[in-house]
Amino acid sequence: MFLKTSRYARVATDAVTLPDGRQTEALRLRRLQLPPSTTILVSQGDRLDVLADRQFSDGTKFWHIADANTALDARTLVERVLAPLKMPEA
Repeated sequence: MFLKTSRYARVATDAVTLPDGRQTEALRLRRLQLPPSTTILVSQGDRLDVLADRQFSDGTKFWHIADANTALDARTLVERVLAPLKMPEA
C-alpha cells in the first residue's frame, strides 16, 4: 500500500465497514515516540520543508517536525510568526 520508506509502511491496518456497507482498510493510529528536541520560534516565511532541509539535509523529512509537534495538519505549525516550534534533533 505504501512505499517501504514511508512513515506508514509498517503501520498495521484494520478492515472497516463504511456506513454504506462497503469494506475498506484503514490505518491504525501511529504511536509517536517523541524525539529529543529544541524549541525555536517561527519566523516570517518559514516553511517546514525548508526547516527540515536545514535540520536533516532532506526537505522531505518535514513530517519529523510535524510528529515532534503532534500536528495533524503540518501547515498550521508555521502560520503564526513567533509561535514556538519543537525542532527534533538530527
